[in-house]
Amino acid sequence: MPKTLLRAASAVLLTLTALNIPPAYADEAVAVTVNARAALATVPATGIGANHAIWDSYLGTDDTADRLKDAGVQVLRYPGGSYSDIYHWADHTAPGGYVAPGTDFDTFMRGARRTGAQPMVTANYGTATAQEAADWVRHANVTKNYGVKYWEIGNENYGNGHYGAAWEADNHADKSPAEYARNVVAYSNAMKAVDPTIKIGAVLTTPANWPDGIVAGGDDGTWNKVVLSIAGSKIDFVILHWYPGAYDKAAHIPDMIQLTRRQIAAHAGPGSERIGIAMTEFNTGTSGAGENTQPGALAAADAYATLLAGGVFTVNWWNTHNGIGTPRQVEGHTDYGDFGLLSNASCTADGSACEPAVNTPFAPYYALQMMSRFARPGDQFVKAATGQAKVAAHAVRRPNGDLAVMLINTSADTAYPVTIGYAGFGPAAGAPTVLTHVNGATSITSSTAGSATSQTLPPLSLTTVVVRPATAPAGLPGAPGQPTATAVTDTTATISWPAATPGTRPIVKYEVHRQNGAITEQLGETGGTSLAVGNLRPGTRYTVNVIARDSGGGVSWSSPPLTFTTGTPAASSCTVRLTDQTNWGSGYVGSIDITNNGAPINDWTLDFTWPRTWQNLDGGWNATWTQTGSAVKVVASGPIATGATTNIGFVGSYSGPNVLPSVFTLNGTICTTQ
Repeated sequence: MPKTLLRAASAVLLTLTALNIPPAYADEAVAVTVNARAALATVPATGIGANHAIWDSYLGTDDTADRLKDAGVQVLRYPGGSYSDIYHWADHTAPGGYVAPGTDFDTFMRGARRTGAQPMVTANYGTATAQEAADWVRHANVTKNYGVKYWEIGNENYGNGHYGAAWEADNHADKSPAEYARNVVAYSNAMKAVDPTIKIGAVLTTPANWPDGIVAGGDDGTWNKVVLSIAGSKIDFVILHWYPGAYDKAAHIPDMIQLTRRQIAAHAGPGSERIGIAMTEFNTGTSGAGENTQPGALAAADAYATLLAGGVFTVNWWNTHNGIGTPRQVEGHTDYGDFGLLSNASCTADGSACEPAVNTPFAPYYALQMMSRFARPGDQFVKAATGQAKVAAHAVRRPNGDLAVMLINTSADTAYPVTIGYAGFGPAAGAPTVLTHVNGATSITSSTAGSATSQTLPPLSLTTVVVRPATAPAGLPGAPGQPTATAVTDTTATISWPAATPGTRPIVKYEVHRQNGAITEQLGETGGTSLAVGNLRPGTRYTVNVIARDSGGGVSWSSPPLTFTTGTPAASSCTVRLTDQTNWGSGYVGSIDITNNGAPINDWTLDFTWPRTWQNLDGGWNATWTQTGSAVKVVASGPIATGATTNIGFVGSYSGPNVLPSVFTLNGTICTTQ
């Protein structure tokens, strides 16, 4: 083990000994790369959220509010999940459900203010009216002057039976997405007539989560397409819920966000870029698998960081208090199968097991607390990556020039030494501030340990390293504004951006950098505010940043990220059209039309690649289909005359966001994809 790691390793050894875990160390250090020039989203003031529920008798207590404040919770959602669609705020009733004493709206608001959190209210769509929602806005923001900004219309309204499963109350005779959307328009008009400053959210299905992709009888498209097409002009954000049921699904998040944004852009009409994305319910696991113990905490931190880095403006944990499930031992500690952040001291039906005292924090509580200390409002996420699947990394750059790196070790038995390399940032010498939460701990510890480039991560741990720059930045240019892409083809695009504000020296050029993992590749530079870039790959998603450089070599912060996708050739000897014929949420029937725009073809081979590892070919027809790795080959004998079209089909399956293949080659030639 390198000498620079001995001090941190000793601390890890003591921790492991205290937990009676035999210490084990990886033979080689994990390489962590942090690129301060590969900027992602700015940390919002609403990022860390949690749900409150009117059946929770501890909702209004000062101790609950103070616990949430200590965790850094910035948004509190009310009145709680599917209860939202049976709850009537004026008389504080929920026919068919239980309403605990001391959980009315005004009590909720008192607690939210004590926590210092913004409220998010879910208006009753299922069993109420637009007028009732408007009256709630009037009570909240006119009568009481609470200033409630965020208002959702309903909860999981696609669960009203329209797709075959019914758990969400819905008294409307028409339960289609079109009817929901028409009511969203009515609710928005009525509520904004009372307070035009509020933000209205509409419920969408989450990519690759039921019933996403399904078109029910009589509908003009999927739930999301119909809702956005009708109500897009009347909403300010969309609502996703995500219960991945496993602890290794953070890799799904970038595609989840990108597909949602693509749907918004395609269907919500002009000005759709204003529409934000809120994850108003999120929890990592499945009952009894580690909701309350360290695996759930590590997955929570990883998902929160990935969602916020992708531009989601709030992530709300389900739930503050929830209740005991099926207790079991997970990684040396009792897991109660409780989806809450805090214990509500409930017991199993047979009394054989009880949770600890009320408001005892569970492990995910410390994940939210670590997130609030790692990524503060106004910080900017930057790219970070590791060379070890068991170790995840996230990083933010702070306005004062500091860099914070959060490292997550998901291994249950191995302490990983890590070496951290930086691009676009020079760390100061000396030991940095290190925040750590380990398996079973009841607090986050703070120490000064290791170095900016060397740390050791205990098993099942969250570690945040706060590093100061070697040289305090001064007089540098401001960051360029949000870039845009125009004239995007299969191999070229024009990137433009608002000019940066000069520092003490004039700006001499701008550089456009492409993110490739945690590495950036410079695509070009210019003295102006627009650059035509070439040599791009067809059908490829690019994320780029722009930086300004002054006459003394000083470099600005990166611009916000721009993501765009190249197309395929505008003209080719072949054209391919792929359509999703029938979708059931985990698979679909795909139909491919191949048109020959060139000379007659006899035998032919069509090649394409699945964009993601979680996509597979289950079978095909009208040709011979094979899959090797993620590459699919389709071979057929028979002519395709000039101008003729032939059809082939397949069944595909997926276990994550289903990004469809977009680049097809016919006998080695890239086709135009329609």
